[in-house]
Amino acid sequence: MNTKTHLTAALAALLLTIPALLFGSSEEVVELESIVAVVNNDVITSGELRRKTREFEERLRLNNTPPPPYEILRQQVLENLITQRLQLQLAERVGVRVDDDALNRTVRNIAARNKLSLEQFREVLEKDGFDYLQFRENLRNDIVINRLRQRQVDNRITVSEEEIENFLANLKAQGATDQAYHLRHILIAVPEAAKPEQIRAAKKKAESVLERLRAGADFAQMAASISEDALALQGGDLGWRKTGQLPTLFSDLVVKMKPGEISDLIRSPSGFHIIKLEEKRDEQSQLITQTRARHILMRPTELVTKEEVKNRLIQLKQRIEAGDDFAELARSHSEDPASAAAGGDLGWIDPGTMVPEFDREMGKLKPGQISEPFQSRFGWHIVQVLERRTRDDQGKTQRSKIRELIRQRKIEQETQAWLRQLRDEAYVENRLARRTIE
Repeated sequence: MNTKTHLTAALAALLLTIPALLFGSSEEVVELESIVAVVNNDVITSGELRRKTREFEERLRLNNTPPPPYEILRQQVLENLITQRLQLQLAERVGVRVDDDALNRTVRNIAARNKLSLEQFREVLEKDGFDYLQFRENLRNDIVINRLRQRQVDNRITVSEEEIENFLANLKAQGATDQAYHLRHILIAVPEAAKPEQIRAAKKKAESVLERLRAGADFAQMAASISEDALALQGGDLGWRKTGQLPTLFSDLVVKMKPGEISDLIRSPSGFHIIKLEEKRDEQSQLITQTRARHILMRPTELVTKEEVKNRLIQLKQRIEAGDDFAELARSHSEDPASAAAGGDLGWIDPGTMVPEFDREMGKLKPGQISEPFQSRFGWHIVQVLERRTRDDQGKTQRSKIRELIRQRKIEQETQAWLRQLRDEAYVENRLARRTIE
């Protein structure tokens, strides 16, 4: 090949490279920022949506729920982001803020759990490609939303003595005082003051979903794909609920269902609901066995993998068995703030109070034994049973628990109504949905 041929080939290669240098590859062009939603006077970008979709994909896998197809998950995550943005806008209007001092304290706590100073924590984040300032703002937003919900919903909830008496009367009439139910839920939402055609469209969609479920579709995956409930991206899992903890809308129906059964459509002001009874536990006796236990909780992060967390817990267990004090290790290592201050002590635990994975592992242990590391939706744990006792769950203790059950049920219902109203009163343009239709 002569010199001219070499030069021509080199020039051709350079010309082919220039578009990539200026604009990136064709795959990268797709990744350019665009607006995927307008929320009042704010926007959500495609880059923000990509990051959040990846986060939720990983969360679903950790919960052993198969992620839905990417495009469907992306739409669900966008709806989640829209709801978050509406709450942040309201928080700004009503003056709910988190100052830098409070935020810095929270960030320092996270850094300390990873055995890093604040400066080291920032360096590690940036070295691994994470934007430290964005991390701070995401954390600030989470704290703001929690404070806003407490102010707008939680602090306004009251429970009267009459409600407690009615609750007890209903339990007695149902004859299932201590039964517990593991439920999943799908909501096809209807806006407030919906037009007849909107209601018909929602009902048609709900009927189609119900038909697919009864044909064998996976309920958790369908919930993650389609449900418009706050727990959609957790597979619609409502967890274990005692009779008194069941949403009022479902309570009469659930007690008559069999494990594995899927309900007909249930209509409410929020829209059309479908529930599935996964499991049912018979706990009719008022004599219950309580367990006093303590635990250490650790969570995977961008910096620490679940394998590393598991290994750390194995090492802590070995240290405890070699004579180190469980309480001291819990205070210095556990990421459950409520129990860590008490040396990991969870107090006396009623059956069904904890998540199923925790209940199951705790139930295998004899007093004094420590579990192997295990995973729940909250992270990775080791738990030690201290002692057990049998007691009569009656009187003031029962009334106190019932008051809290009613309160939590009302908070759930009011939060859903509040979020629906917030969405209905806002200007929201979902451009991703529009593109899908086109």
